Amino acid sequence: MNSNRDNFKAKSNSTSRRKFLSTCAACGACIAISPFASIAKEPNRADNSLIIPTAKSKFRIRVIYSLHDVVQPTADWPNIAYNFGPVMENYNSILTKNFPRFEFLPTLAAGQPEAEKILLQDKEENISGYIVFQLNCWNRVVQTIAKSGKPVIYVDFKYGGSGGFLSYTANFLKEQSKNVGFVSSSRVEDLISAVKCFEVIERGGSVNDFVTATALARIKSTPAPGNLSCREDRFKTLSPDETIRRMRESKILALRDQVSMCADPIMGIPLDYISFAELNYAWETADKHEATVIAERWQKSANRVIGVQFNILQDSAAMYLAMKSVLKNHKANAITINCLGGFYSNQIQAYPCLGFHELNNEGLVGACECDIRSTATMVAFTTMTQGRPGYISDPVIDTSKRQIIYAHCVASNKVFGPDGPENPFEIMTHSEDRQGASVRSILPVDYMTTTLQINQNRKEILFHQAKAVGNDPDDRACRTKLCGEPKGDIEKLFRYWGDWGWHRVTFYGDLKEQVYAFADAMNWKVVEEA
Repeated sequence: MNSNRDNFKAKSNSTSRRKFLSTCAACGACIAISPFASIAKEPNRADNSLIIPTAKSKFRIRVIYSLHDVVQPTADWPNIAYNFGPVMENYNSILTKNFPRFEFLPTLAAGQPEAEKILLQDKEENISGYIVFQLNCWNRVVQTIAKSGKPVIYVDFKYGGSGGFLSYTANFLKEQSKNVGFVSSSRVEDLISAVKCFEVIERGGSVNDFVTATALARIKSTPAPGNLSCREDRFKTLSPDETIRRMRESKILALRDQVSMCADPIMGIPLDYISFAELNYAWETADKHEATVIAERWQKSANRVIGVQFNILQDSAAMYLAMKSVLKNHKANAITINCLGGFYSNQIQAYPCLGFHELNNEGLVGACECDIRSTATMVAFTTMTQGRPGYISDPVIDTSKRQIIYAHCVASNKVFGPDGPENPFEIMTHSEDRQGASVRSILPVDYMTTTLQINQNRKEILFHQAKAVGNDPDDRACRTKLCGEPKGDIEKLFRYWGDWGWHRVTFYGDLKEQVYAFADAMNWKVVEEA
């Protein structure tokens, strides 16, 4: 999610990726690994070399796993110390079992340099096509492989590579790539259906025919739209003009480093940057007794507290009080923080996740990752709905369930506003690094939601809607995972992540009419992404 996470190194005894790859190179097979052998070294071998297949097939497919390392050394999706070995072994087994006449050559690659080496090697290997698994989010491998011109199947590892997968797939679609098909499904049968499309090439079909076949296979396996009727959800909104007036009376505080300065407004909302030092001083001087009382309330209110010590809750409560203090001092109602950058560099001493949770429950705005656009989106529509909180997320698309999953480690549990009912929540560590304290909010289902993002330069509001249908407890990636069925064309939903970034902001309520009226008043345009 944030490049600062790459600066955080694991203390576990993870497998050395460089050693893994150099050993394979010494075997005379560059960085190829056997689809028939375990990722781990063979027990009876004296070194770490791997068994390399010698059999030649008529149709050879290079399988590339795009990731940081076999055992993840950094704080990133799915989480630090995640072992990809069993994942890769499972994929290898599925492919060889279902397509015995193909020869699969599995390979690891962390980025463009290794991808270029793979293409250079493959000029001598008679490779007919590629499968690229995006296991971590932002490793840029598939772009280089696509330049081969050969048929490519691009596969998302759900809650692992989904951010990069969505962004890179959107770029392929925008460029009208003629050789890349994609799979965004948690169902193994959908992967098998896509790989079966290589038979189009085997029978003499064109690469374009192959891509068309993968799209048809994906669409065929996507369930038909379900019942999108929702529970009644009555609420009042401000007029567009009144919303705009109150936005101009608001203020966003942004913390990205130690620099303090005034900035140009966004959507008419005043914006000030303040330093980590100012927030950290407010944290250090926060009332310790008051922080303890708040921590006790959180501990009592949560359904469960999992893996978080009470002193961490106290630190988080002190951070909440610190944010309230700087908001008051600057006459602001919204704050967004480069939380991981500040925490990993020791410029702030506690995660703000629980503090954001509390601010959003109160009708204020606490927003992750110093994301100014998402913060402005939250201010605008929290103002319009008179307190309904926005939920910043890193979405994931699963066609096997016809779902978009909104995932993040911060969420309100008062989605209908400060005076509305509460939903259950749990307190857990921040997912990617298993530190600090964050929130898993078990969000209400059977309601219509409206998801938005703004782009001030283009004067556009990105818009889609989905019926909330569930909460996914999967341990990978962020803690809160609201599952929704999109209203509209799920295939179209793949097209906007490259230009608009990963984050989206979700509100409970059918706000379509209000969004269009607001855009008209701002002289902006609404872009429907589904």
